[in-house]
Amino acid sequence: MRRLLIGIVVLVVVAGAAAVVLWYFHHRTPVHDKFGSSTKEFVTTAPAVRKRPVASIMSRPWPMYGYDAARTHDAPQFKLRPPFKKIWTLRVGNIIEFPPVVGYGLVFVNQGKGRFFVVDAATGKRRWRKHFHHCGAASPVIGNGIVYQAYMQPYPCRRYPRTQRGFVVAMRFRDRKGVLIHGRILWRYRSGAVETSPLLVNNTLYWGTWDHRIFAVNVRNPKRPRLRWSFLADDEIDSSPAYANGRVFFGTNGGHVYALNAWTGRELWRASSYSGFLHGREYFYATPTLAYGRVYIGNTDGTLYAFGQRTGDLLWARHAGSYVYAAAAVWRREVIVGTYDGHLIAYNAATGQELWNHTAPAAIHGAPGVLDGLVYFSTCPNCGSNGSRSAKSGPSGTYAVSARNGRLVWRFTDGRYSPLVADSERIYIAGRTHVYAFVPASKYRAYERRYFHRRR
Repeated sequence: MRRLLIGIVVLVVVAGAAAVVLWYFHHRTPVHDKFGSSTKEFVTTAPAVRKRPVASIMSRPWPMYGYDAARTHDAPQFKLRPPFKKIWTLRVGNIIEFPPVVGYGLVFVNQGKGRFFVVDAATGKRRWRKHFHHCGAASPVIGNGIVYQAYMQPYPCRRYPRTQRGFVVAMRFRDRKGVLIHGRILWRYRSGAVETSPLLVNNTLYWGTWDHRIFAVNVRNPKRPRLRWSFLADDEIDSSPAYANGRVFFGTNGGHVYALNAWTGRELWRASSYSGFLHGREYFYATPTLAYGRVYIGNTDGTLYAFGQRTGDLLWARHAGSYVYAAAAVWRREVIVGTYDGHLIAYNAATGQELWNHTAPAAIHGAPGVLDGLVYFSTCPNCGSNGSRSAKSGPSGTYAVSARNGRLVWRFTDGRYSPLVADSERIYIAGRTHVYAFVPASKYRAYERRYFHRRR
């Protein structure tokens, strides 16, 4: 009898534990979706992407990662569509994890082993090159004739230990008279290793580090950077900062998203990802995308989250795939994101309802970009191959699909991470170790006569 009672007690305890586990998986794992509303913290009175002044577009067409300070990955003022003709190719000798930037008739490219290239945007001819002997996984940012580039640890490029140091370097490429010069180094600001693409707003440069800090440095005096503030977050910062309405937003590897006062660094709110049963809160590696009064950001738990910019409230969350490392792009009330299990998905920016789903041939690691109604993205053959969840293996390449319905429109044989930047005449595609420049096929003959016949 006693043994029977003990057995019954054991069964009750096991059943109770199983019920708790099932409840936890149902309510706290990343596959839990939440839908939103267009009536709560959804700003409809302004477009997702504000049009920039013509003078700014002409001088600095694509000055930073994500196109603008809100990291929208949408350039609404450029009208370039396929078919395209390739006009030049630049070989850089190592991987290009984050795309170039474009300004003052130049293309600025950083590669993984610290070689930095500056080439003529029209011809691809090299203007100058620097070698910093540090690992690089970030886009530069340009402003006031200066280009800023972030670096991680010295060679070799190992992920550990995470205590390694890095820096941000400032290089002048244009003097006060507008004459192009050959990349004179002005300063290096040393910090923890920097895996974020710097953000430049109102003469303040922002970046995050492996040692959990985000820095705001006044660069008004080009020779003497001055620390405005630094903020200690809960974990490593690989998510590049984004800016809107006097606030700086970023994610951390501790699974949190922060909003700080851009001027003082004071914390305004902190929000969280879902907590998984086995993994805890997973990484916000992706950069936030700011639009419609919201913060859209993907997490490695496979979920795309939408938080309110003002309050930090979770407005909606959609489980998109196995991992989301890519930043999202926005276009006409759509939010578009790629996943490691090979999907490019567009969601309604207000509610999170899925609008279309394009099946890609391999994992999508980098952010998509929108240009003239097309979404450009690249596929990575082996990204996530050693992960604990599925990642799709397949060919590398760059693709363009319609932003309205996800239908394939154009493809190119090379690609791996974040593919597209542009100006008013050309698009530039970052492949694995090369950058390619294209013009619309209808303009190729005139372009060839203008630039290349004259060069010969």
